Amino acid sequence: MKHSVIIYLLIMFIVTYAVRTLPLTLIRKQIKNRFIRSFLYYVPYVTLAVMTVPAIIQATDSPIAGALALVVGIIIAWIGGNLYTVALACCGVVFVAELLLPLIK
Repeated sequence: MKHSVIIYLLIMFIVTYAVRTLPLTLIRKQIKNRFIRSFLYYVPYVTLAVMTVPAIIQATDSPIAGALALVVGIIIAWIGGNLYTVALACCGVVFVAELLLPLIK
């Protein structure tokens, strides 16, 4: 069993190292393709969204409360609310939703 853990760690190290070093060694000049540049521009935002949205929905007792908080947070952020306002509103929505959802069922 110990052998397999070491092998898994070695493979993980090689893959992680290759992903980080291959672009640096293979792409030496500036990327001029507009599509690739715009794709690379949005990759961090998409990655953050893919990791965050499921966690928001699953962090509560009810996925409905998490989804409601996500919608409220997006709306408040869209109209210009700061991080503190968004977080406070989302916490309030989850609190109220988890109080009311058992009464509805």
